[in-house]
Amino acid sequence: MAKALLGYVGGTDPRLATEVQRLRRRVTDLEAQVLRLQVENDHLAEAAVEHGRLTLDDTVHADTHVPQPALT
Repeated sequence: MAKALLGYVGGTDPRLATEVQRLRRRVTDLEAQVLRLQVENDHLAEAAVEHGRLTLDDTVHADTHVPQPALT
C-alpha cells in the first residue's frame, strides 16, 4: 500500500525533472548575468565620478523629486 501511495504522490515525472533542471540552469544563468551587470555598473559609475560628470550626491536632483503625501 505504501509503495502505491508513494508512486501516486511522489513519483518522479521525467517531464517535471527536466523542467526543474532547465529552470535551475536558467536561474544560475540569470544570477551570473546580474553579477556581470553589477560589476559593469560599478565600473561605469567609477569612470563617471573620475571624469567629474557624476557625484554620488548628484544622483537625485531637486527638480525631479516628487513630494510624498503626508500621513494623516
